[in-house]
Amino acid sequence: MKIIYKIFSFLMLLAFMGCQKMERPVMNIIPDPADDGTIRVLAIGNSFSEDALETHLYDLAKANGQKIIIGNLYIGGATLAQHVTNIKANANAYSFRKIDAEGTKTTVANTSIATALASENWTHISFQQESSNSGKFDTWSASLAELYNYVAPRAKNENVKFLLHQTWAYAKNSTHSGFDNYNKDQMQMYTAIVDAVNKAKELVKIDLIIPAGTAIQNGRTSVVEDNFTRDGYHLSMPLGRYLAACTWYEAITGTNVVGNTYKPTGLSDFEIGIAQNAAHFAVQKPNEVTTMTDFQGGTGGPLTSSVLLDFGNNVASNNWNQINSFLAGTSINLKDSIGSYVGIKLTITERFNGINADGPTTTTTPLNMPSNVSKYSYFGNSKGAFSGMTIVQSKFELSGLDKNLNYDISFFGARGNVSDNRETKYVCKGTNEVIVRLNTSSNTNKIVVAKDIKPDANGKITVTVTSGENNTNGTGFYYLSAARLISK
Repeated sequence: MKIIYKIFSFLMLLAFMGCQKMERPVMNIIPDPADDGTIRVLAIGNSFSEDALETHLYDLAKANGQKIIIGNLYIGGATLAQHVTNIKANANAYSFRKIDAEGTKTTVANTSIATALASENWTHISFQQESSNSGKFDTWSASLAELYNYVAPRAKNENVKFLLHQTWAYAKNSTHSGFDNYNKDQMQMYTAIVDAVNKAKELVKIDLIIPAGTAIQNGRTSVVEDNFTRDGYHLSMPLGRYLAACTWYEAITGTNVVGNTYKPTGLSDFEIGIAQNAAHFAVQKPNEVTTMTDFQGGTGGPLTSSVLLDFGNNVASNNWNQINSFLAGTSINLKDSIGSYVGIKLTITERFNGINADGPTTTTTPLNMPSNVSKYSYFGNSKGAFSGMTIVQSKFELSGLDKNLNYDISFFGARGNVSDNRETKYVCKGTNEVIVRLNTSSNTNKIVVAKDIKPDANGKITVTVTSGENNTNGTGFYYLSAARLISK
């Protein structure tokens, strides 16, 4: 670019000399702008680059005084082969999400890869495979070189670094059809991804692998366990996304992310430590899992603060445990309302149907719920099919309880803008059984409390959620938005 500009300036000068008499020609060459130190990272990606780059990476850089511009060429589920098809047609096929140096995010629809490449002097450009194929090297070898050979000569920055995004394995209970590629085995998927990405690095000139998959797998050895996704494959909000962003930040800047002061809403200091250290360990050892021995849970006993349960699986709220899946097999170590893990685990043993987002945003109850909690709920349908399923009851267990204590569990459920009776029954069983019922229709101010439940000999209470006897809804809809556990 500099050479072309100099030639152009010299030709203009010669033309000027043809019509002006000058004693000595003087060439005023305007230099290219100096490098201002801004990192400019572009992902040619899909929803996994959305998870990793779009939410927290800018703020991590800002907290450390680093200027950054982030671009994501997004098509949900896009494969490398699909990107190749798009470059051949110069297709305006992407949603181009861009976060500028001031943190302002814009989205431009119908954008081509060529247009995005020309929009900035990108310092880093990343490639990634669609998640279910990330561990299948043949899918990399079939398309990566052609995509790279298109992108590399069009990169405006002669010192650009090319990256591979090592994505993460699915949750153990994921229902994604692509999990079958790995026999529904999380560790098999993880090791396959690491192996395939390392091999893909040798296909073209790749400068760096971003080990987000290893970072997530590291995190899974902590007290958080297998709870870094929100649907079995996309990352949870905010913890999973924050962990991936921490990995990107340390990998591309070379700055240890541990101790970074940026803290997303909804995360305790302990969880911040989990994410930052899991990312740091991954950058240090990108091809193996590091067990996070310093980030385990508590040991049970009396609760000094209540345990708040959010069953909506939306963005996490401060002081609340986000139950991040309605599927059977979901298992979460719980923290109390001041962020300390208490040695109690919640496990869903019978699934809910799905998520309802029609609850109230304003409530007046002793649970003092933020709108993020009250608006969303898990629901079932005991009398008739909905979305192809009839879910007669849903069930979860609370384990790790002190069998010498009694516990109270408060429940809130709500479905807005309905007038029929959608009574929900909550059956709590330990050595004794306590049943409470709540009409969840258009509920904004009522909770029910199951009192003095005594855990069984194994320190466990089982909670069954179903429609109550007074439920008049033809499908038998029932709801659970939130709960609170206290020890007596």
